[in-house]
Amino acid sequence: MNRINKKFIELKKKSKKAFIVFITAGYPNLATTAKLVLELEKKRVDIIELGVPFSDPLADGPVIQEASLYSLRKKTNLIKILDLVKSLRKDTNLPICLMTYYNPVFCFGDKHFVDKAIASGVDGVIIPDLPPEEAKDFLSYANKKGLANICFLAPTSSQARIKAISKIGKGFIYYVSLTGVTGSRKNLAADLKANLARIMKVARIPVCAGFGISNAVQLRQVQEICDGGIVGSAIVNKIRENIGRRDLVKRVVNFVGRLNVQKE
Repeated sequence: MNRINKKFIELKKKSKKAFIVFITAGYPNLATTAKLVLELEKKRVDIIELGVPFSDPLADGPVIQEASLYSLRKKTNLIKILDLVKSLRKDTNLPICLMTYYNPVFCFGDKHFVDKAIASGVDGVIIPDLPPEEAKDFLSYANKKGLANICFLAPTSSQARIKAISKIGKGFIYYVSLTGVTGSRKNLAADLKANLARIMKVARIPVCAGFGISNAVQLRQVQEICDGGIVGSAIVNKIRENIGRRDLVKRVVNFVGRLNVQKE
């Protein structure tokens, strides 16, 4: 069974909701990324999304765009990230997803990417610019090999779309909580609760919400109405604020620890 599925089963038994963290791989360098993953696990992070830096990240706001550019300048690439995950697997069984755009996967080769990802210990992949209608061969092979393809739903998704994604998606459904790019927001979307309720009536797998969640209160609000919350830009921004400090990992991990305040 995929580590993502195991994690959600484990959380359900404990009446817990998932805390999913996104960080850009290679920001500020791959060695720090590795340290962050291992330390974040100690702060009860349930799933890690490693962002694969790309030159045209259409779903990302300025914070993650800047981090991607920084990482690319450090020569971070998909092969190095897969090698990083493989190395991490010596020390952690934490579910790890790659959030990437399709161009790096296409250049790698769909089947080669899936095979290499599985061999490296990757559990899932999130590809914002690869809609399921255009990914039939990729989905078929990924499903065969056990790599979860995590699909998106948005506030604009129709009921037909919700039903279709519920059948196709693996691991969890990623609900984009607003019509915009990633980035911290002062308030959650007004229609968040209603939209998530509509999706969860149909979904066959867990539903987690991301985009705009930037503090402990917002994370808790999201966790109360779906299966988990995803925090990215706020954490990447905390990394940015501490670049150059010797205690960067400690500062970022402590910030993340303050976000996850679920009741025991």
